[in-house]
Amino acid sequence: MSITDEELALTAAQAGAAVVHAKYGAALTRFEKSAGDFATDADVEAEKAILDVIRTARPDDAVTGEEGGRTGGDGAERMWLVDPLCGTLNYAVRNMLVAVNVALRVGSDITVAAAADPFAGEVFWTDGAHAYVRRDGVDERLTPSSGSRLVDVNLDPPFPNEPSFRAVRLLADPGFAERFRPRVVSTTLAVAWVAAGRRAAYVTDGHLRDSVHFASGIALCQAAGCVVTGIHGQPLHTGAGGLVVAADRETHSALLELIGSRLASGRPHQ
Repeated sequence: MSITDEELALTAAQAGAAVVHAKYGAALTRFEKSAGDFATDADVEAEKAILDVIRTARPDDAVTGEEGGRTGGDGAERMWLVDPLCGTLNYAVRNMLVAVNVALRVGSDITVAAAADPFAGEVFWTDGAHAYVRRDGVDERLTPSSGSRLVDVNLDPPFPNEPSFRAVRLLADPGFAERFRPRVVSTTLAVAWVAAGRRAAYVTDGHLRDSVHFASGIALCQAAGCVVTGIHGQPLHTGAGGLVVAADRETHSALLELIGSRLASGRPHQ
């Protein structure tokens, strides 16, 4: 029996997560990239495990991997986006906050996606219509909630909208501290947590179209019914780019107001 795209995404993410889990705590070989960024042999081996699953089931599909780059035809309608270990620095210092992300873009739409937590034994996934978390083979529908008031802010570069927007400035805003409780998890697992009701919102700068880091989390949040826009409330992947994903419209509006208050003639609000 042929495997469905959503089950393939789940299987591939779980294959990568198994490698990440198995190599945790071992001596890691580092491969330097640029600007202090690096990969490890765990990243490389996890990506190979994921790609082996995808290529066996869908040999004609294109793939873009964080470590191996793009393979497949230039005009391929179907493109898998793979981040085998999101949170490499966390992992390298034996912090378990990491994710394994797999998403499928068909045309211009992400149709299925999975984000695995190798250490919690959970896989957040979507078939494009609904979002779930799978634990021990059982699927539970994801329900966003802003009740925690926890908001994750991505502080990593690049900062394409600097100086008019820097996410770090939200942390110093009295209005932000009055309404929300900031967190910095440093992995896009936090985006999946918004869909799951474990975070109220997530904010980042950047141009995220076809991002191997963010495609899965964004798809999960959209399918779960979160409010998902760019940093100024514009449609995703337009204008200034960036991402504000929130559990509900009230939280989203409050964050947009705070972001707007920091924009004054291209300078931080005083």
